[in-house]
Amino acid sequence: MTGAMMNTRSATVIGYVLGFALLFVIWHLASQYLVSSVLFPSPFPVFERGWVLLEEGLLQESVWASMRRIIQGFLLGSAIGIPVGLAIGSFRPVRLLLEPWTEFFRFIPAVAMITVSVIWFGIGEESKIFLIAYTTVFVVIIATAAGVGAVGRDKIRAAQCLGANKLQVFALVALPATVPYILTGMRLAMANAFVTIVAAELVASNDGLGKMLWDARLFMQVEDIFVALISLGLLGFATDRVFRLLIRAFAGRFNPTM
Repeated sequence: MTGAMMNTRSATVIGYVLGFALLFVIWHLASQYLVSSVLFPSPFPVFERGWVLLEEGLLQESVWASMRRIIQGFLLGSAIGIPVGLAIGSFRPVRLLLEPWTEFFRFIPAVAMITVSVIWFGIGEESKIFLIAYTTVFVVIIATAAGVGAVGRDKIRAAQCLGANKLQVFALVALPATVPYILTGMRLAMANAFVTIVAAELVASNDGLGKMLWDARLFMQVEDIFVALISLGLLGFATDRVFRLLIRAFAGRFNPTM
């Protein structure tokens, strides 16, 4: 079993490496033969510029600034969204009361709230954390509530037949079975967080990958633009792999249909 798992993981890593290699090959060919322009550089000058930014420490600072805001806002939004989603999915009065709020605000994109957040919190860290929490919370609420509704009724009846009260049914049956849905909602919300943080840093920020993109646009530093884009893509890819591992780890044990 261990050998098979190692072979599977090795094949996965090799597949990822080949996939990225193919992407950069297509990029190089497109820059040389399809769009021959200084505005669309090949990967090699972009990698060289990225190495320079790494040596100067500017890229690490931008990555850390953006990821710090994403993590703080994401954790805050998840901490609010999970209990609210559990309450909406478990209790009909709460659902009737809070579901209209959720459905109303989730259709107002976080990008549209940038001006409001700057007015309320200024251009400091609070406005960016608020935006990340805002774009996170509603996705997590909906996924969590859906997870509670998908709990197998046979499991609930079995627990009740064994003498479990409502609190025990919720804590020992409904909550564990909702974990895969919660993680899936958080995974989807993380993608929204990346989109939102770039938009927020474009408007009002002194550092971060969004600010790096904005400055590069102003001074026509095309390589810097692509360095920031690649950094965002790699960070998002790595974060998504973490959530996939967590979902895989919990889905088998807490699958609500099993």
